[in-house]
Amino acid sequence: MQSAGSGWGNGLLGVIIFSGSLPATRVAVGGFSALFLTSARAVIAALIGAAVLGLLRQARPRRQDLASLTIVAVGVVVGFPLLTALALQHITSARSIVFIGLLPLSTAIFGVLRGGERPQPLFWLFAGLGSATVAGFALAGDASASLIGDLLMVAAIVLCGLGYAEGAALSRRLGGWQVISWALLLALPMMVALATLTWPPALGGVSVPAWIGLAYVSVFSMFVGFIFWYRGLAVGGIARVGQLQQLQPFFGLALAGLLLHEPVAWSMIAATALVVVCVFFARRFA
Repeated sequence: MQSAGSGWGNGLLGVIIFSGSLPATRVAVGGFSALFLTSARAVIAALIGAAVLGLLRQARPRRQDLASLTIVAVGVVVGFPLLTALALQHITSARSIVFIGLLPLSTAIFGVLRGGERPQPLFWLFAGLGSATVAGFALAGDASASLIGDLLMVAAIVLCGLGYAEGAALSRRLGGWQVISWALLLALPMMVALATLTWPPALGGVSVPAWIGLAYVSVFSMFVGFIFWYRGLAVGGIARVGQLQQLQPFFGLALAGLLLHEPVAWSMIAATALVVVCVFFARRFA
């Protein structure tokens, strides 16, 4: 019971932190290109991870862990940040946020494929219902659709689910913050090269909100959030705790409304209530 409670508590903290990622990215792409934003946030987070690894004298991962760390890096260090930054050039942050509701299903599927988990059949029913609720909300709540933006978000969700599940399985042995730190360091050479090639010609012209967005996605979205998220998935179960991601779109929409002044429809409240019910039953049958 203590492990389950710890898993859900850590997972919820991770979800709350991640909820600000897309609004912050939306602001940041107003001042930086998608490629520079993706590389810069990874470089900054990697430097933080390297400092923590050095201070705490962590042993290097084993050679057989490199494949898993590469999958994590491709999924959450490169793939998800880049694809979402590109998507946000075509769709609003509110629309992109709601796609995050599909992450629990993506994470659960990869938890079965990569983590060896076996949820009960009713889990899939409630996980699918929750994801369908979020997808329906996305389609009904925003008329400014973009096929390119939507497809980029779907691809981002697939890669992110893979990275979450792979990282969670590896976190059971290495630890959550260690996994994201080593994955960031693995991607660091490529990210430094990309940041150099896409360096903005005039940093002085970048707005303060864009700098704040870059700082948030670098420190919190790319590092701090994973400390809690990977620990929650590793302790509480990938499929089970992963259902908390169904709440993330609504946290994010609230932030988008407050920070970006985007309207929040009444349907958000109704959809939130249904998603909470789905999370409750998905947890029970996971």
